[in-house]
Amino acid sequence: MSPFIEAQKIRVGTLVRCNDPMPADRYIAQIMPHGFECFGLFFWATCEGFDWDGQAEAVTRTLEGTGTVISSLGFYGNPVADPSQIAYVQACIDNARRFGTDLITGFTGRPVDVPIDKGMPEIARVWKPLLQRAADQGVRIAFENCQMGGDWNRGDWNAAHSPDAWELLFEALPYENMGLCWEPCHQMVALIDPLEELKEWVPRVFSVHGKDATIHWDIIRKYGIYGPRQFVYHRTPGFGDSNWTDIISVLRASGFEGNIEIEGWHDPVYRDELEMTGQVHALNYLKQCRGGDFVANPS
Repeated sequence: MSPFIEAQKIRVGTLVRCNDPMPADRYIAQIMPHGFECFGLFFWATCEGFDWDGQAEAVTRTLEGTGTVISSLGFYGNPVADPSQIAYVQACIDNARRFGTDLITGFTGRPVDVPIDKGMPEIARVWKPLLQRAADQGVRIAFENCQMGGDWNRGDWNAAHSPDAWELLFEALPYENMGLCWEPCHQMVALIDPLEELKEWVPRVFSVHGKDATIHWDIIRKYGIYGPRQFVYHRTPGFGDSNWTDIISVLRASGFEGNIEIEGWHDPVYRDELEMTGQVHALNYLKQCRGGDFVANPS
């Protein structure tokens, strides 16, 4: 299996939350037979109590000989507003290679309810030593583009959610090992055309989250976006508005070699007992958008 995955250049997998009661290696062992080619491990707001030694060994043992890999290690919090979280980011950086990955994903964090441009110096102050620490170990850091309910002027968690913010971020932190963890969903929430955006920013994309959205334009046209009616829903790929064949074509044309990690647990329909049904559908859909099964050329 492995040589064919490598020939595809883009793996398709899913995210695994390390804060859950079920250990990551046990979760991976149960769902890997569905055909996931990679797994992105992530933490939400804390790594407290995580057994780095035990899980690095157990996950490595679970994946051994399968051709499946750990594609990223993620920490999603706000280390800018909560300095205690800096140690968690450092732990992810220091342990990434033990899980076989060179990629850390997450949010930038931001000073709470401070406009992004005004908060950028503080964001840069926190992340400069972290990016250097990562660079010294051959590790890359990719910031996800989720708004987390914020906008330019107010918010918590993340500043890296719009092209204007990315311009400021890359100017303030000119590190080669810093990039984007991009997905179309969050841009669609902002009514941005994700495909046109990707064409411009794809050189900065280190990783892709497999999450989509459905926009109800009829509600927008009649009621706008500031009323009580929900006008956009996060969706699992294959159920949303995006053409992932086009997205993957843009990635391939740019020379992108990396991973698409399905981000589940958000779809309003394929959830609860249908969660893994939706994720496996997304897995097979994205593989088809990737071109289907690899076929070697005559030689």
